[in-house]
Amino acid sequence: MEWLNGLFTIHSALQTIVVLALVCCVGIILGKIRIRGISLGVAFVFFTGIVAGNFNLSIDQEMLNYAETFGLVLFVYTLGLYVGPNFLGSLRHEGVSLNLWSLAIIIAGTALTVLLWKLTGIHIGTMTGILSGAVTNTPALGAAQQALEHLGFPSKSMALSCAVTYPFGVIGVIFGLILLRKWFVKPHHLKSHSLSDEDHTYIAQFEVTNQQIDNKKLIEIGQMTPNKFIVSRIWRDGHPIVPSSHIELKLGDNVLVATTDKDVDILTALFGKKSNTDWNKEKIDWDHIDTKLESKVVVLTRGALNGKKLGTLHLRNIYDVNVSRVIRGDIKLLATPNLRLQYGDRLTIVGEHEALNRVERFVGNAVQTLNEPNLGAIFLGIILGLALGTIPIYLPGMSAPVRLGIAGGPIVMGIIMGALCPRLHIISYTTRSASLMLRQLGLSLYLACLGLDAGGEFLNTVMRPEGLLWLLLGAILTMVPILIVGAIALKLKKFDFGSVCGITCGAMANPMALTYATDTIEGDAPAVSYATVYPLGMFIRVIIAQILVMFLA
Repeated sequence: MEWLNGLFTIHSALQTIVVLALVCCVGIILGKIRIRGISLGVAFVFFTGIVAGNFNLSIDQEMLNYAETFGLVLFVYTLGLYVGPNFLGSLRHEGVSLNLWSLAIIIAGTALTVLLWKLTGIHIGTMTGILSGAVTNTPALGAAQQALEHLGFPSKSMALSCAVTYPFGVIGVIFGLILLRKWFVKPHHLKSHSLSDEDHTYIAQFEVTNQQIDNKKLIEIGQMTPNKFIVSRIWRDGHPIVPSSHIELKLGDNVLVATTDKDVDILTALFGKKSNTDWNKEKIDWDHIDTKLESKVVVLTRGALNGKKLGTLHLRNIYDVNVSRVIRGDIKLLATPNLRLQYGDRLTIVGEHEALNRVERFVGNAVQTLNEPNLGAIFLGIILGLALGTIPIYLPGMSAPVRLGIAGGPIVMGIIMGALCPRLHIISYTTRSASLMLRQLGLSLYLACLGLDAGGEFLNTVMRPEGLLWLLLGAILTMVPILIVGAIALKLKKFDFGSVCGITCGAMANPMALTYATDTIEGDAPAVSYATVYPLGMFIRVIIAQILVMFLA
């Protein structure tokens, strides 16, 4: 059995892969176990690594550093790439307000960290590790470790203190949300709503009874209101008509309109009368609501169209079809002329059968190509992100420059690539399953290495008074900012409880608590607000961690 023993104990590239795979496998399996509806998910890999390290299972230090760095970079870059397309759009709605409340949680936690550092006399590196564990923000820990090592101090104590406080950081946010719900939430706070006007389209049918738009062209009617809407069908005397911008509406016409639910009342006043027909049910046979027109969903897979504005394609004039909506991921977007298309978008088009076939060939609709992620763009983005992370940022009063580092640089570049690649006609499309796979792989590798590195001294530290103090301080840093800021937001009635949950989970970088929120609250507000605040919150945490070390070490 010497060969089996050597497989786990003799340091080599092979042994590194075996140990990391074992830690990740066991951690992911155990992470699926639910206790009272709560599971730790991939975070359990971290604890598995700690247990393995405590039993003296180790890998070569250089190999560990490489795997830890690669895992962290892969995770943060693909995360940025995932949220990038909708990040800038979310800022145009309630995103700024959401991020300000997230910033309030971060500032409260940072101020409390400095206060506790003053009161306890704990080294600021260790205190920053406690903070990173309390808010479950491992990229911030990575950035702080880099800054501390740059100053010539060892960073092992920082990783160890993070390991001690991380477990309660995971479940402490959930406890905080439970207390907020019990103490401060009224029934109307639980009515979650969508935070983005573009997150859901609404289909409505109107009868033209308004004398003021009789014999007016659609383009003229569109100029009469700032509200966005798309007319996909017109019925005149029971016969369907494909709308064009220059067609004139007449009294008695029925129009099928794609808009947003908040604009329905305004459009009712504009057209005259709203039909009682519900066109937003899940199962509607759009191909058989009339005999002449059909509806079809086609996927944009023609690279030359990536980043083009919908209006520049002139689909209505050239092919005699209308695009009523565009589905990007899980988000439904109104098909306005200024909407910039992205590779992988699904376009709902309405027209005659032959016209739809011509449009299908024009946009590509090669669904099988979507299963081939553009790895070249991913590796290019990682290179640019690492380069961005090395750029020194000089702040007044600091003896050394701040850098985004291997955690901050890639996530910022991922957001930039996700948001701007279509405008630059670069295809960065990655399937949801591939994106999730890369994120989980990177995070698993990073957490496994982090746990192995800290595990050797974990139990001994927890059993000492010093370790118990770290646990107490971590619990304070987890719970107090959540309860204070969350209570204020709810008391001021700024957001419903679902939105507050999303803000909290994003500010604390805690997807496990987000799972609890989405499982117990109706609506998509927790997920939407989480995605809105997470990138900026992560970036600020990374910067703050470095500033704490650079200023106070």
